[in-house]
Amino acid sequence: MASKVGKGKNLSRRSFLKFAGGASIAGVSLSLTGCGQPLTPASAVGGGGWMPTQYNEPGGWPTNVRGRVPIDPENPSIIRDDQKCILCGQCIEVCKTIQSVYGNYELPIKNDIVCIHCGQCIHWCPSGAISEREDSDKVLKALSDPNITVVVQTAPATRIGLGEEFGMPVGTNVQGKQVAALRELGFDVIFDTNFTADLTIMEEGSELVKRITGELHHPLPQLTSCCPGWVKFVEYFYPDLIPNLSSAKSPQQMEGALVKTYFAEKNTIDPKTVFSVAIMPCTAKKFECQRPEMISAQTYLKDKHVSPDVDVVLTTRELARMIKRAGIDFPSLPDEEYDQLMGIGTGAGAIFGTTGGVMEAAVRSAYYLITGQQPPSALWQLAPVRGMEGVKEASVPIPGAGDVKIAVISGLDNARKIMEQVRAGNSPWAFIEVMACPGGCQYGGGQPRSSAPPSDGVRNTRAASLYKIDANAKLRNSHDNPQIKQVYEDFLTSPLSEKAEELLHTHYISRAEEFDAKKPASHLYEV
Repeated sequence: MASKVGKGKNLSRRSFLKFAGGASIAGVSLSLTGCGQPLTPASAVGGGGWMPTQYNEPGGWPTNVRGRVPIDPENPSIIRDDQKCILCGQCIEVCKTIQSVYGNYELPIKNDIVCIHCGQCIHWCPSGAISEREDSDKVLKALSDPNITVVVQTAPATRIGLGEEFGMPVGTNVQGKQVAALRELGFDVIFDTNFTADLTIMEEGSELVKRITGELHHPLPQLTSCCPGWVKFVEYFYPDLIPNLSSAKSPQQMEGALVKTYFAEKNTIDPKTVFSVAIMPCTAKKFECQRPEMISAQTYLKDKHVSPDVDVVLTTRELARMIKRAGIDFPSLPDEEYDQLMGIGTGAGAIFGTTGGVMEAAVRSAYYLITGQQPPSALWQLAPVRGMEGVKEASVPIPGAGDVKIAVISGLDNARKIMEQVRAGNSPWAFIEVMACPGGCQYGGGQPRSSAPPSDGVRNTRAASLYKIDANAKLRNSHDNPQIKQVYEDFLTSPLSEKAEELLHTHYISRAEEFDAKKPASHLYEV
Protein backbone atom coordinates (compact mmCIF):
# COMPACT_ATOMS: atom_id res chain seq x y z
CA MET A 1 0.00 0.00 0.00
CA ALA A 2 1.41 3.40 -0.95
CA SER A 3 2.37 5.74 1.87
CA LYS A 4 0.35 8.93 2.27
CA VAL A 5 3.48 10.71 3.45
CA GLY A 6 4.62 11.27 -0.08
CA LYS A 7 6.21 9.06 -2.69
CA GLY A 8 9.87 9.81 -3.27
CA LYS A 9 10.20 12.06 -0.22
CA ASN A 10 12.36 11.44 2.82
CA LEU A 11 10.30 10.27 5.77
CA SER A 12 11.37 12.46 8.67
CA ARG A 13 10.65 11.52 12.23
CA ARG A 14 8.35 14.51 12.56
CA SER A 15 6.25 13.50 9.54
CA PHE A 16 6.29 9.89 10.71
CA LEU A 17 4.91 10.88 14.11
CA LYS A 18 2.20 12.93 12.46
CA PHE A 19 1.33 10.12 10.05
CA ALA A 20 1.49 7.41 12.70
CA GLY A 21 -0.48 9.45 15.22
CA GLY A 22 -3.65 9.02 13.18
CA ALA A 23 -3.17 5.31 12.50
CA SER A 24 -5.21 2.67 14.27
CA ILE A 25 -3.43 -0.65 14.15
CA ALA A 26 -4.44 -3.08 16.87
CA GLY A 27 -1.71 -4.69 18.88
CA VAL A 28 1.05 -2.29 17.85
CA SER A 29 2.95 -0.19 20.41
CA LEU A 30 5.41 2.54 19.55
CA SER A 31 8.22 3.22 22.02
CA LEU A 32 10.68 5.93 21.03
CA THR A 33 14.08 6.63 22.53
CA GLY A 34 13.88 8.56 25.77
CA CYS A 35 12.52 8.24 29.22
CA GLY A 36 9.57 9.40 31.24
CA GLN A 37 5.95 8.31 31.44
CA PRO A 38 4.13 7.46 28.18
CA LEU A 39 1.47 9.96 27.21
CA THR A 40 -2.11 8.85 26.71
CA PRO A 41 -4.13 10.13 23.75
CA ALA A 42 -6.24 12.20 26.15
CA SER A 43 -3.32 13.90 27.87
CA ALA A 44 -1.47 14.34 24.61
CA VAL A 45 -3.98 16.64 22.94
CA GLY A 46 -2.56 20.15 22.86
CA GLY A 47 0.65 19.13 24.60
CA GLY A 48 2.23 20.77 27.59
CA GLY A 49 5.13 23.04 26.70
CA TRP A 50 7.66 22.13 24.03
CA MET A 51 6.59 18.54 23.49
CA PRO A 52 6.03 16.35 20.42
CA THR A 53 2.30 16.72 20.98
CA GLN A 54 2.60 20.27 19.67
CA TYR A 55 0.81 18.98 16.60
CA ASN A 56 -2.46 19.27 18.55
CA GLU A 57 -3.66 15.93 17.30
CA PRO A 58 -4.66 12.93 19.44
CA GLY A 59 -2.43 9.92 18.86
CA GLY A 60 -3.47 6.32 18.64
CA TRP A 61 -0.08 5.05 19.86
CA PRO A 62 1.55 5.81 23.22
CA THR A 63 4.87 7.65 22.89
CA ASN A 64 7.81 7.58 25.24
CA VAL A 65 9.21 10.98 24.34
CA ARG A 66 10.13 13.92 26.56
CA GLY A 67 10.40 16.81 24.15
CA ARG A 68 13.10 19.36 23.50
CA VAL A 69 14.18 22.88 24.31
CA PRO A 70 12.98 25.66 22.02
CA ILE A 71 15.64 27.17 19.77
CA ASP A 72 14.99 30.45 18.03
CA PRO A 73 15.60 30.19 14.25
CA GLU A 74 17.63 33.40 14.57
CA ASN A 75 19.77 32.12 17.45
CA PRO A 76 23.31 33.30 16.59
CA SER A 77 25.01 30.40 18.38
CA ILE A 78 23.13 27.12 17.98
CA ILE A 79 20.78 25.49 15.48
CA ARG A 80 18.80 22.25 15.34
CA ASP A 81 18.21 19.85 12.46
CA ASP A 82 14.61 18.75 13.01
CA GLN A 83 15.09 15.59 10.95
CA LYS A 84 17.74 14.37 13.40
CA CYS A 85 15.84 15.27 16.58
CA ILE A 86 14.52 12.19 18.40
CA LEU A 87 12.71 14.20 21.07
CA CYS A 88 14.55 12.39 23.83
CA GLY A 89 14.57 15.38 26.16
CA GLN A 90 18.29 15.36 26.95
CA CYS A 91 18.55 19.02 25.92
CA ILE A 92 15.77 19.83 28.38
CA GLU A 93 17.60 17.87 31.06
CA VAL A 94 20.81 19.89 30.81
CA CYS A 95 19.11 23.26 30.21
CA LYS A 96 16.76 22.82 33.16
CA THR A 97 18.79 20.81 35.66
CA ILE A 98 22.37 21.92 35.03
CA GLN A 99 21.86 25.45 33.74
CA SER A 100 18.47 26.26 35.38
CA VAL A 101 17.31 28.23 32.34
CA TYR A 102 14.55 26.11 30.79
CA GLY A 103 11.50 26.03 33.04
CA ASN A 104 12.55 29.04 35.08
CA TYR A 105 10.34 31.49 33.23
CA GLU A 106 6.60 31.76 32.72
CA LEU A 107 4.95 31.14 29.37
CA PRO A 108 4.27 32.77 27.05
CA ILE A 109 7.56 34.59 26.71
CA LYS A 110 7.40 38.24 25.73
CA ASN A 111 10.30 38.56 23.33
CA ASP A 112 13.09 36.23 22.19
CA ILE A 113 13.20 32.57 23.13
CA VAL A 114 15.24 32.45 26.34
CA CYS A 115 18.75 31.08 25.73
CA ILE A 116 22.18 31.78 27.20
CA HIS A 117 23.89 30.18 24.16
CA CYS A 118 26.12 27.90 26.25
CA GLY A 119 25.71 24.97 23.85
CA GLN A 120 25.73 22.30 26.54
CA CYS A 121 22.66 20.87 24.81
CA ILE A 122 25.00 20.03 21.91
CA HIS A 123 27.05 17.71 24.11
CA TRP A 124 23.97 16.01 25.55
CA CYS A 125 22.14 15.55 22.23
CA PRO A 126 22.62 11.85 21.32
CA SER A 127 21.59 12.22 17.69
CA GLY A 128 23.68 15.26 16.78
CA ALA A 129 20.55 17.26 16.00
CA ILE A 130 21.84 20.37 17.80
CA SER A 131 25.05 22.01 16.62
CA GLU A 132 26.73 25.39 16.45
CA ARG A 133 25.70 27.83 13.75
CA GLU A 134 28.25 27.31 10.97
CA ASP A 135 30.20 30.50 10.18
CA SER A 136 33.29 29.15 8.42
CA ASP A 137 32.11 30.32 4.98
CA LYS A 138 32.39 33.95 6.17
CA VAL A 139 35.98 33.29 7.17
CA LEU A 140 36.83 31.51 3.92
CA LYS A 141 35.45 34.46 1.97
CA ALA A 142 37.68 36.85 3.91
CA LEU A 143 40.71 34.60 3.46
CA SER A 144 40.19 34.64 -0.32
CA ASP A 145 40.21 38.45 -0.48
CA PRO A 146 43.77 39.79 -1.00
CA ASN A 147 42.72 43.23 0.24
CA ILE A 148 41.74 41.99 3.69
CA THR A 149 44.13 41.26 6.57
CA VAL A 150 42.67 38.29 8.43
CA VAL A 151 43.79 38.14 12.06
CA VAL A 152 42.93 35.12 14.20
CA GLN A 153 43.18 34.47 17.94
CA THR A 154 42.98 31.08 19.67
CA ALA A 155 41.53 30.57 23.15
CA PRO A 156 43.36 28.58 25.86
CA ALA A 157 41.03 25.56 25.77
CA THR A 158 41.12 25.05 22.00
CA ARG A 159 44.72 23.80 22.10
CA ILE A 160 43.83 20.92 24.42
CA GLY A 161 40.65 20.01 22.52
CA LEU A 162 41.40 20.27 18.80
CA GLY A 163 43.61 17.17 18.66
CA GLU A 164 40.69 14.95 19.66
CA GLU A 165 39.06 15.73 16.30
CA PHE A 166 42.05 14.03 14.65
CA GLY A 167 42.20 10.89 16.77
CA MET A 168 44.72 12.17 19.29
CA PRO A 169 44.32 11.32 23.00
CA VAL A 170 41.97 13.46 25.10
CA GLY A 171 43.70 16.57 26.37
CA THR A 172 46.67 16.49 24.00
CA ASN A 173 48.25 19.94 23.78
CA VAL A 174 48.38 20.78 20.07
CA GLN A 175 49.17 24.48 20.36
CA GLY A 176 52.02 24.43 17.82
CA LYS A 177 50.11 22.30 15.30
CA GLN A 178 47.05 24.53 15.65
CA VAL A 179 49.17 27.58 14.76
CA ALA A 180 50.67 25.69 11.81
CA ALA A 181 47.23 24.63 10.56
CA LEU A 182 45.96 28.22 10.72
CA ARG A 183 48.94 29.34 8.61
CA GLU A 184 48.22 26.55 6.12
CA LEU A 185 44.63 27.81 5.90
CA GLY A 186 45.90 31.26 4.96
CA PHE A 187 45.42 33.40 8.06
CA ASP A 188 47.67 36.44 7.87
CA VAL A 189 48.33 36.98 11.59
CA ILE A 190 47.89 34.50 14.45
CA PHE A 191 47.66 35.71 18.03
CA ASP A 192 47.19 33.91 21.33
CA THR A 193 44.11 34.78 23.40
CA ASN A 194 46.25 33.88 26.42
CA PHE A 195 47.78 37.34 25.92
CA THR A 196 44.48 39.07 26.57
CA ALA A 197 43.65 36.59 29.32
CA ASP A 198 46.66 38.15 31.04
CA LEU A 199 45.39 41.60 30.10
CA THR A 200 41.97 40.74 31.54
CA ILE A 201 43.64 39.84 34.83
CA MET A 202 45.38 43.22 34.93
CA GLU A 203 42.15 45.12 34.31
CA GLU A 204 39.82 42.90 36.34
CA GLY A 205 42.38 42.49 39.12
CA SER A 206 42.93 46.24 39.34
CA GLU A 207 39.18 46.73 39.49
CA LEU A 208 38.93 44.17 42.31
CA VAL A 209 41.69 45.85 44.30
CA LYS A 210 39.96 49.23 44.00
CA ARG A 211 36.66 47.70 45.13
CA ILE A 212 38.31 46.05 48.12
CA THR A 213 40.16 49.22 49.15
CA GLY A 214 37.11 51.42 48.62
CA GLU A 215 38.67 53.53 45.84
CA LEU A 216 35.95 52.29 43.49
CA HIS A 217 32.46 52.53 44.90
CA HIS A 218 31.11 49.39 43.27
CA PRO A 219 29.60 46.56 45.31
CA LEU A 220 31.27 43.40 46.51
CA PRO A 221 31.48 40.60 45.71
CA GLN A 222 32.92 41.32 42.30
CA LEU A 223 31.69 38.78 39.76
CA THR A 224 33.77 37.67 36.79
CA SER A 225 32.57 38.68 33.34
CA CYS A 226 34.64 36.47 31.02
CA CYS A 227 31.82 33.99 30.30
CA PRO A 228 29.13 35.43 27.99
CA GLY A 229 26.63 32.71 28.89
CA TRP A 230 26.97 33.62 32.56
CA VAL A 231 26.71 37.35 31.81
CA LYS A 232 23.47 36.84 29.89
CA PHE A 233 22.17 34.66 32.74
CA VAL A 234 22.72 37.60 35.11
CA GLU A 235 21.00 39.95 32.67
CA TYR A 236 18.02 37.58 32.51
CA PHE A 237 17.59 36.47 36.10
CA TYR A 238 19.70 38.78 38.32
CA PRO A 239 19.70 42.24 36.70
CA ASP A 240 19.94 43.79 40.16
CA LEU A 241 23.42 42.22 40.42
CA ILE A 242 24.74 43.72 37.18
CA PRO A 243 26.73 46.31 39.21
CA ASN A 244 28.59 43.38 40.79
CA LEU A 245 29.83 42.17 37.39
CA SER A 246 33.32 43.28 36.50
CA SER A 247 33.20 45.79 33.68
CA ALA A 248 36.25 44.13 32.11
CA LYS A 249 35.51 42.52 28.76
CA SER A 250 36.33 38.91 28.06
CA PRO A 251 39.78 38.12 26.62
CA GLN A 252 38.19 37.50 23.22
CA GLN A 253 36.69 40.97 23.06
CA MET A 254 39.77 42.70 24.46
CA GLU A 255 41.87 41.08 21.76
CA GLY A 256 39.37 42.05 19.09
CA ALA A 257 39.43 45.70 20.17
CA LEU A 258 43.24 45.79 20.21
CA VAL A 259 43.55 44.05 16.84
CA LYS A 260 41.72 46.93 15.14
CA THR A 261 43.49 49.66 17.12
CA TYR A 262 46.86 48.77 18.64
CA PHE A 263 47.86 46.13 16.07
CA ALA A 264 46.57 48.12 13.10
CA GLU A 265 48.34 51.27 14.31
CA LYS A 266 51.65 49.44 14.93
CA ASN A 267 51.58 47.91 11.45
CA THR A 268 50.11 50.90 9.57
CA ILE A 269 47.08 48.89 8.45
CA ASP A 270 43.70 50.47 7.70
CA PRO A 271 41.39 49.08 10.42
CA LYS A 272 38.57 48.92 7.87
CA THR A 273 40.52 46.20 6.05
CA VAL A 274 41.10 44.05 9.17
CA PHE A 275 38.91 40.97 9.60
CA SER A 276 39.09 39.60 13.14
CA VAL A 277 38.43 35.90 13.82
CA ALA A 278 38.35 34.09 17.17
CA ILE A 279 38.72 30.31 17.60
CA MET A 280 36.79 29.49 20.75
CA PRO A 281 35.63 26.46 22.76
CA CYS A 282 32.35 28.28 23.32
CA THR A 283 29.16 28.76 21.30
CA ALA A 284 28.10 31.73 23.47
CA LYS A 285 31.10 33.63 22.08
CA LYS A 286 29.21 33.81 18.76
CA PHE A 287 26.50 35.73 20.59
CA GLU A 288 29.02 37.85 22.48
CA CYS A 289 30.82 39.17 19.41
CA GLN A 290 27.47 40.35 18.01
CA ARG A 291 26.48 42.31 21.11
CA PRO A 292 25.96 45.98 20.14
CA GLU A 293 28.34 47.00 22.94
CA MET A 294 31.28 45.26 21.24
CA ILE A 295 32.27 47.98 18.76
CA SER A 296 34.94 49.70 20.84
CA ALA A 297 37.41 50.06 17.97
CA GLN A 298 34.76 51.73 15.83
CA THR A 299 33.91 54.13 18.65
CA TYR A 300 37.55 54.83 19.52
CA LEU A 301 38.49 55.48 15.88
CA LYS A 302 35.25 57.41 15.26
CA ASP A 303 34.77 55.48 12.04
CA LYS A 304 31.47 53.69 11.52
CA HIS A 305 32.98 51.73 8.63
CA VAL A 306 35.17 49.72 11.01
CA SER A 307 33.41 46.42 11.65
CA PRO A 308 32.75 45.01 15.15
CA ASP A 309 35.80 44.19 17.25
CA VAL A 310 35.46 40.46 16.48
CA ASP A 311 33.89 39.73 13.10
CA VAL A 312 33.43 35.96 13.39
CA VAL A 313 33.79 33.32 16.08
CA LEU A 314 34.50 29.73 15.07
CA THR A 315 34.28 26.83 17.48
CA THR A 316 37.00 24.23 17.88
CA ARG A 317 34.83 21.86 15.86
CA GLU A 318 34.40 24.36 13.03
CA LEU A 319 38.17 24.84 12.81
CA ALA A 320 38.61 21.06 12.70
CA ARG A 321 36.19 20.83 9.78
CA MET A 322 38.05 23.59 7.92
CA ILE A 323 41.34 21.74 8.40
CA LYS A 324 39.84 18.48 7.16
CA ARG A 325 38.20 20.10 4.13
CA ALA A 326 41.56 21.66 3.22
CA GLY A 327 43.15 18.21 3.24
CA ILE A 328 45.71 19.16 5.90
CA ASP A 329 47.39 16.23 7.68
CA PHE A 330 47.03 17.77 11.11
CA PRO A 331 48.92 15.18 13.25
CA SER A 332 51.95 15.46 10.95
CA LEU A 333 52.23 19.24 11.10
CA PRO A 334 55.39 20.70 12.68
CA ASP A 335 54.90 22.95 15.67
CA GLU A 336 54.92 26.66 14.87
CA GLU A 337 54.88 29.81 17.01
CA TYR A 338 52.33 32.61 17.38
CA ASP A 339 53.01 35.98 15.80
CA GLN A 340 54.35 38.53 18.22
CA LEU A 341 53.03 41.80 19.64
CA MET A 342 50.07 39.89 21.13
CA GLY A 343 51.42 36.35 20.98
CA ILE A 344 52.83 35.67 24.45
CA GLY A 345 50.70 34.27 27.24
CA THR A 346 51.62 33.15 30.73
CA GLY A 347 50.65 30.04 32.61
CA ALA A 348 48.03 32.15 34.36
CA GLY A 349 46.46 32.91 30.99
CA ALA A 350 46.42 29.23 30.01
CA ILE A 351 44.39 28.10 33.02
CA PHE A 352 41.58 30.50 32.06
CA GLY A 353 40.29 27.47 30.15
CA THR A 354 39.16 25.54 33.21
CA THR A 355 36.94 26.21 36.20
CA GLY A 356 38.91 27.99 38.91
CA GLY A 357 41.60 29.13 36.49
CA VAL A 358 40.45 32.73 36.21
CA MET A 359 40.29 32.98 39.99
CA GLU A 360 43.73 31.44 40.48
CA ALA A 361 45.25 33.78 37.89
CA ALA A 362 43.47 36.77 39.42
CA VAL A 363 44.61 35.98 42.95
CA ARG A 364 48.25 35.79 41.85
CA SER A 365 48.16 39.26 40.33
CA ALA A 366 45.87 40.75 42.99
CA TYR A 367 48.51 39.79 45.54
CA TYR A 368 51.12 41.65 43.48
CA LEU A 369 48.91 44.69 42.86
CA ILE A 370 48.13 45.06 46.57
CA THR A 371 51.55 44.29 48.06
CA GLY A 372 53.97 45.14 45.25
CA GLN A 373 55.55 41.74 45.87
CA GLN A 374 55.50 38.54 43.86
CA PRO A 375 52.89 36.04 45.06
CA PRO A 376 54.07 33.08 47.15
CA SER A 377 54.44 29.74 45.41
CA ALA A 378 51.29 28.49 47.21
CA LEU A 379 49.28 30.65 44.82
CA TRP A 380 50.74 28.78 41.86
CA GLN A 381 48.69 25.77 42.84
CA LEU A 382 45.60 27.00 44.63
CA ALA A 383 44.21 23.56 45.38
CA PRO A 384 40.87 24.63 46.95
CA VAL A 385 39.65 26.14 43.65
CA ARG A 386 40.81 23.25 41.46
CA GLY A 387 38.67 20.26 40.56
CA MET A 388 35.22 19.64 39.12
CA GLU A 389 33.05 20.46 42.13
CA GLY A 390 30.28 22.87 41.19
CA VAL A 391 31.03 25.25 44.07
CA LYS A 392 34.47 25.76 45.61
CA GLU A 393 35.78 28.38 47.99
CA ALA A 394 38.98 29.53 49.61
CA SER A 395 40.40 32.27 51.80
CA VAL A 396 43.62 33.91 50.62
CA PRO A 397 45.63 36.00 53.11
CA ILE A 398 47.01 39.12 51.38
CA PRO A 399 49.03 41.62 53.43
CA GLY A 400 47.19 44.91 53.46
CA ALA A 401 43.85 43.36 52.53
CA GLY A 402 43.45 40.62 55.13
CA ASP A 403 41.84 37.28 54.29
CA VAL A 404 40.24 37.66 50.87
CA LYS A 405 37.41 35.14 50.57
CA ILE A 406 36.79 33.79 47.08
CA ALA A 407 34.38 31.35 45.44
CA VAL A 408 34.40 29.46 42.15
CA ILE A 409 31.27 28.16 40.43
CA SER A 410 30.61 26.19 37.26
CA GLY A 411 27.16 25.24 36.05
CA LEU A 412 24.47 27.88 36.40
CA ASP A 413 22.17 25.95 38.70
CA ASN A 414 25.03 26.20 41.19
CA ALA A 415 25.36 29.90 40.38
CA ARG A 416 21.66 30.48 41.01
CA LYS A 417 21.98 29.21 44.58
CA ILE A 418 24.97 31.45 45.28
CA MET A 419 23.40 34.50 43.63
CA GLU A 420 20.35 34.14 45.85
CA GLN A 421 22.74 34.37 48.77
CA VAL A 422 24.47 37.44 47.29
CA ARG A 423 21.09 39.05 46.61
CA ALA A 424 20.08 38.45 50.22
CA GLY A 425 23.24 40.18 51.44
CA ASN A 426 24.65 37.01 52.98
CA SER A 427 27.75 36.64 50.81
CA PRO A 428 31.08 36.33 52.64
CA TRP A 429 33.10 36.50 49.40
CA ALA A 430 34.96 39.39 47.83
CA PHE A 431 35.36 37.78 44.40
CA ILE A 432 33.35 35.06 42.66
CA GLU A 433 34.28 33.34 39.42
CA VAL A 434 31.41 31.85 37.43
CA MET A 435 31.59 29.73 34.28
CA ALA A 436 28.38 28.54 32.68
CA CYS A 437 29.73 25.20 31.47
CA PRO A 438 30.46 22.48 34.05
CA GLY A 439 34.23 22.20 34.21
CA GLY A 440 34.71 25.54 32.50
CA CYS A 441 35.61 26.44 28.91
CA GLN A 442 37.52 23.21 28.28
CA TYR A 443 34.10 21.50 28.06
CA GLY A 444 32.40 24.42 26.34
CA GLY A 445 29.64 23.98 23.80
CA GLY A 446 32.09 24.31 20.90
CA GLN A 447 34.58 21.67 22.04
CA PRO A 448 34.83 18.20 20.47
CA ARG A 449 31.95 15.90 21.30
CA SER A 450 32.80 12.60 22.93
CA SER A 451 31.10 9.33 22.03
CA ALA A 452 29.94 8.98 25.63
CA PRO A 453 27.79 11.43 27.61
CA PRO A 454 29.69 14.34 29.21
CA SER A 455 31.74 13.19 32.16
CA ASP A 456 34.24 14.49 34.68
CA GLY A 457 36.74 11.96 33.32
CA VAL A 458 37.15 13.96 30.11
CA ARG A 459 36.90 17.27 31.96
CA ASN A 460 39.64 16.34 34.42
CA THR A 461 41.94 15.12 31.65
CA ARG A 462 41.57 18.33 29.67
CA ALA A 463 41.99 20.44 32.81
CA ALA A 464 45.16 18.54 33.73
CA SER A 465 46.64 19.52 30.36
CA LEU A 466 45.97 23.20 31.04
CA TYR A 467 47.50 22.97 34.50
CA LYS A 468 50.53 21.24 32.96
CA ILE A 469 50.96 24.17 30.55
CA ASP A 470 50.89 26.49 33.55
CA ALA A 471 53.31 24.38 35.60
CA ASN A 472 55.82 24.25 32.72
CA ALA A 473 55.51 27.92 31.76
CA LYS A 474 58.48 30.23 32.18
CA LEU A 475 56.07 33.00 33.18
CA ARG A 476 53.24 32.12 35.54
CA ASN A 477 51.90 35.53 36.57
CA SER A 478 49.92 37.76 34.22
CA HIS A 479 51.70 40.88 35.44
CA ASP A 480 55.07 39.40 34.36
CA ASN A 481 54.08 39.11 30.69
CA PRO A 482 56.50 41.43 28.81
CA GLN A 483 53.99 42.08 26.03
CA ILE A 484 51.42 43.16 28.61
CA LYS A 485 53.94 45.65 29.96
CA GLN A 486 54.60 46.77 26.38
CA VAL A 487 50.93 47.36 25.47
CA TYR A 488 50.51 49.57 28.54
CA GLU A 489 53.74 51.45 27.85
CA ASP A 490 53.05 51.95 24.14
CA PHE A 491 49.29 52.31 24.02
CA LEU A 492 47.04 51.87 27.07
CA THR A 493 49.13 53.81 29.66
CA SER A 494 47.95 51.83 32.72
CA PRO A 495 45.19 49.52 33.97
CA LEU A 496 41.85 51.34 34.21
CA SER A 497 43.23 54.34 32.30
CA GLU A 498 40.80 56.34 30.17
CA LYS A 499 41.90 54.51 27.02
CA ALA A 500 41.77 51.13 28.76
CA GLU A 501 38.25 51.89 29.98
CA GLU A 502 37.17 52.84 26.45
CA LEU A 503 38.60 49.78 24.72
CA LEU A 504 38.71 47.04 27.35
CA HIS A 505 35.63 47.66 29.49
CA THR A 506 31.91 47.58 28.79
CA HIS A 507 28.47 47.62 30.39
CA TYR A 508 25.57 45.18 30.55
CA ILE A 509 21.80 45.49 30.27
CA SER A 510 18.78 44.05 32.02
CA ARG A 511 16.86 41.47 29.98
CA ALA A 512 14.34 40.81 32.74
CA GLU A 513 11.56 42.44 30.73
CA GLU A 514 11.80 39.70 28.08
CA PHE A 515 9.92 37.21 30.27
CA ASP A 516 8.43 36.69 33.70
CA ALA A 517 10.95 34.81 35.78
CA LYS A 518 9.66 32.10 38.08
CA LYS A 519 10.44 32.53 41.72
CA PRO A 520 13.59 30.51 42.53
CA ALA A 521 13.63 27.64 44.98
CA SER A 522 14.19 28.69 48.56
CA HIS A 523 17.20 26.46 49.15
CA LEU A 524 20.50 28.31 49.36
CA TYR A 525 24.06 27.08 49.32
CA GLU A 526 25.29 26.64 52.86
CA VAL A 527 28.88 27.64 53.55
